[in-house]
Amino acid sequence: LQKHLSLESHPFHNFSTGNWDTLYVRPKAKGVDTRQELLKFYEDKYSANLMHLDKFQEIQNSDRSHFQFPDQPCTSEHLQILVRAVPVKQGHKLRIVWPITPSILHYKDGPCKYLGHLIGHKGEGSLFYVLKRLGWATGLSAGEGVCTSEFSFFKVVIGLTDAGQDRMQDVIGLLFRYIQLLQESGVCKWIFDELSAICETGFHYKDKISPMYYVLNISSNMQRYPEKDWLVGSSLPSDFNPTTIQKILNELSPESVRIFWESKKFEGLTDKVEPWYGTAYSIEKVSPSTIQAWMSSAPNENLHLPAPNVFIPTDLSIKNAQEKIKLPVSLRKSSYSKLWYKPDTVFFTPKAYVKINFDCPHAINSSETEVLTDLFTRLLMDYLNEYAYYARVAGLRYHVRCTDSGFQVTLVGYNHKLRILLETIVDKIAKFEVKPDRFSVIKEMAIKDYQNWKFQQPYEQAKDYFSLILEDQSWPWMEQLEVLPCLNAEDLAKFAPIMLSRAFLECYIAGNIVHEEAVSMIHHVEDVFFKGSNPICQPLFPSQILRNRVVKLGKGMNYCYSKEGLNPSDENSALVHYIQVHRDDFKLNVKLQLVALIAEQAAFHQLRSVEQLGYITLLRLRNDSGIHGLQFIIQSTVKDPGHIDIRVEAFLKMFESKLYEMTKDDFKSNVNALINMKLEKHKNLSEESQFYWTEIISGAPKFDRREAEVDALKKLTQQELIYFFDENLKVGATRKKTLSVRVYGNQHLAEYNSQKSEAVQPNTVQIDDIFSFRRSRPLYASVR
Repeated sequence: LQKHLSLESHPFHNFSTGNWDTLYVRPKAKGVDTRQELLKFYEDKYSANLMHLDKFQEIQNSDRSHFQFPDQPCTSEHLQILVRAVPVKQGHKLRIVWPITPSILHYKDGPCKYLGHLIGHKGEGSLFYVLKRLGWATGLSAGEGVCTSEFSFFKVVIGLTDAGQDRMQDVIGLLFRYIQLLQESGVCKWIFDELSAICETGFHYKDKISPMYYVLNISSNMQRYPEKDWLVGSSLPSDFNPTTIQKILNELSPESVRIFWESKKFEGLTDKVEPWYGTAYSIEKVSPSTIQAWMSSAPNENLHLPAPNVFIPTDLSIKNAQEKIKLPVSLRKSSYSKLWYKPDTVFFTPKAYVKINFDCPHAINSSETEVLTDLFTRLLMDYLNEYAYYARVAGLRYHVRCTDSGFQVTLVGYNHKLRILLETIVDKIAKFEVKPDRFSVIKEMAIKDYQNWKFQQPYEQAKDYFSLILEDQSWPWMEQLEVLPCLNAEDLAKFAPIMLSRAFLECYIAGNIVHEEAVSMIHHVEDVFFKGSNPICQPLFPSQILRNRVVKLGKGMNYCYSKEGLNPSDENSALVHYIQVHRDDFKLNVKLQLVALIAEQAAFHQLRSVEQLGYITLLRLRNDSGIHGLQFIIQSTVKDPGHIDIRVEAFLKMFESKLYEMTKDDFKSNVNALINMKLEKHKNLSEESQFYWTEIISGAPKFDRREAEVDALKKLTQQELIYFFDENLKVGATRKKTLSVRVYGNQHLAEYNSQKSEAVQPNTVQIDDIFSFRRSRPLYASVR
């Protein structure tokens, strides 16, 4: 919509996706040959003298000049506008946009970093702090959006509550009042220096990323910056230039603003439709005098600049681990907790990773308790925001989220101030209280999130049904949405101490922390929750140790669950075709992984490129609590899920011959490829820690998994792989266990209705009720 409401002759007006109508029908009606236009564009714009870093083939140097935009994307017609639009999902949002001087022209001055930092701040006195306290906002972000050397936009995005939706004019008024505060305060050198220090530390200790993404980033920088700044780009604002910052700040004016206001409440109240995506909208002019009136009428709130950031690390020294521990070790265990520990002996950065899993059996024993736990974690994050936001800005990330056994606290970043943040989070949990005004806002957000589940892509819906069928400790969103509106602040206040009354803490600490510090941290956590005359938590009884278990499918059986898509306007249908194979075992794992590696490209080629069943065509491994399998995920508008299911089976028959006829050299090449993938080193502490944490929560950690599976691969023969395929994956195999979940979009409702009356094939079970089916099936044993 933002592109649609811009200058039609400007490239910004276009977008990078298309379909048969946009790429063939409409151009043909105008006498345009799309392919010839593409070739013409290539010949005109692609030239070796404009390219950098790498090339996949020889490219002619036709000595072209850099592409020049004919004009700015927004004229006066496109400024001072208020657009009301109807979104697909529930929720209200304001997007306030200004065309600005591209900051790339002043990248060392960092004007948009400075302004985005202040306008997007969430600490006390900030715009978001005030809007949140008034109960009007659920989120806020600010910064430069689309950025080129010739045009750019600065964007502020504000998520609104229902109350905020009704006070839109006051919200806009407060935004412009905060911008006015920045103009009157002048550009503060101490804020710039603080931001510059954060950026410099972040650059020097930046986590390694995928080589592909790194190369893409550097090659992009080579187009934008002088040679001496190719590696740095705009990540290090170093020159304090108040004039540049003030210039951009002055451009955030009522004279050039574009306001996009999204809400379902506008349904039936708009008079225009965007031609490509069918977004309903209306547009009106909003004058500077109107915005000035909104500023005057907005409530008189104490907006002010942020305080100095106490979380900026100053001790970046690397600690020498006395023991060169290569794999995590169990450092201590009590009836309250277990601590796993691994010092950083690989990356040598001043960072740490802390994860604490609160196993609370009262948190997940029904749809209602799961929703209450969700509200608990949302409120915790909400309470932490104004204080812990400073930590996030300084490079210390944190999160509290629900798990299938309770909830989890994660901290990642510079270790210097990490313990301060951990103790703050622990204190907030221990002294948890339900503030009715914040509960109302959080509940409203949660209801909209649950309502929006039906707008997920059909293949995502299919995956969720899939989890409901297989996992015995999973609850349907429909039940959660039903109970959520009935819950009140008092319900949560009563629930929280019950949830925490019995708990076990599974902990992992890694990075630039010596083992004495790790033990001390967990001692502190135990003291807060388990010690004292009236402890918050008691240890779990043995009978309360619950683990998610997985439904065991019958050998030689095909199970099918069909469901109409939840979004009646979505044309897409989806299939998840799953083959359950084995419990975790190194030798069996590598056989399944190797089959998937060999089949992946062939499946994509056959099902997507040749048969064109759907844009989303995936072949993936699946691991449910240690039960391994193979799944095909296909989403389509052209064929119904029943037809796609048949084509997946046909592909597996075709794949047999590919596997049987594979040469010894091809087999060895695929084995070596998989070995190389397994031996690829972790790029950073977070990636390494996530790998080990996955092992820990499995209940039977195998930290040497990669090395053990490489050993198994080296011993694997081609005949063993074929035997494994014939036993478990081949069409008609007596041990094969298949589950198909089919979601039917609005293009295939006739097929959905007709399949209900079709005769059930031999060895096939139609699942009508997920929970009756789940109760009727045996479960795999828990590994704990």
